[in-house]
Amino acid sequence: MKRRSLLLGAATLTLSQLAAGCDSKPILKIRSLKNGIPAQLVSKFSRDVQPSPLLQVTQEGQLKELFALLQEWKRVPQSKNQANLVMLGDYWLTLAIRQKLIKPIDPAKFENWTQLPERWQKLVRRNDDGQLDPKGKIWGAPYRWGTTVIAYRTDKFKSLGWTPTDWSDLWRAELRDRISLPDSAREVIGLTLKKLGKSYNTQQLDKVPNLKKELANLHRQVKLYSSDAYLQPLTLGDTWLAVGSSGDLLPLLQTQKDIALVIPVSGTALWTDLWVEPASGNPLSLVEKWIDFCLQPRVAPQLSLLAKASSPIIVGMKPEDLPEAVRTNSVLLPDAKILAASDFLLPFGDAGIAQYRSLWQEIRQVVKS
Repeated sequence: MKRRSLLLGAATLTLSQLAAGCDSKPILKIRSLKNGIPAQLVSKFSRDVQPSPLLQVTQEGQLKELFALLQEWKRVPQSKNQANLVMLGDYWLTLAIRQKLIKPIDPAKFENWTQLPERWQKLVRRNDDGQLDPKGKIWGAPYRWGTTVIAYRTDKFKSLGWTPTDWSDLWRAELRDRISLPDSAREVIGLTLKKLGKSYNTQQLDKVPNLKKELANLHRQVKLYSSDAYLQPLTLGDTWLAVGSSGDLLPLLQTQKDIALVIPVSGTALWTDLWVEPASGNPLSLVEKWIDFCLQPRVAPQLSLLAKASSPIIVGMKPEDLPEAVRTNSVLLPDAKILAASDFLLPFGDAGIAQYRSLWQEIRQVVKS
């Protein structure tokens, strides 16, 4: 799923223009996904930190573009366009560590690091091969997270007399040729594994009973596979149901009144965007201040509402300390049982990757009869 110029309004100078006129102010250079940093947070950070800093934010459309920049800066360490911090998805973290594109960070430098729920702290603690390791180093700071969700057309489902609540609903006969799924082996095989009571991170797929049969039946339901062009068919009504990223779909609700979202009750896939430091970057105190700012409990609810993705911090906060708009949003803040049953897509070795790739290719060739 395709997840995610800072938008400050037409009457506002760009941050780089401001920086040019204020040479005495410290500058923090950030590379982010488009719309990944709400303008209100930039303003608050500049007010809270003294001397007042400037954020020079450059945006990219996709995570793979940010990863490619890290590779470029490794080849050309003194590149003029190098940033101090880069937003990177947790799924890319293993490769970034293996290719030595980023450097570890020291959590002791962040006053609010302990506010992070334990599962997010564990997610970024890796060994030098990028695998989870309780004795490993910390390679990134979790910033925001989201889920794989089911989006559906409420107007179309009225005639069916039911609404989807779990992955098993995708197999119902009424949805034949009405579904779009991500063009992703991990996501599609993963959601089928969840239907069968397994984890998204299950390996040895040949030992999972009925997996191939279930995938073949699901394939016959699908109208299209797409990770980045599935929103328009849904809004036009060409598909009645789509599986996609909450980061893509939450903003859609602002303009599309006939679309609703649900997180499957048996659990789903989790993704997290992280702040990472390029390996060739120079130490900068503003990096630590920005990360610690993003981890503040008083910033987390605002970040969650404005960025259309949740701060990890809100998971550990008391409900009464959260605004109603966060507390009552079941996508921004899923039920604790659903969240506990959900999985980060953890790194696989070559054998695991090969298994998924082989099964995915086989299923995509199934003839829809």
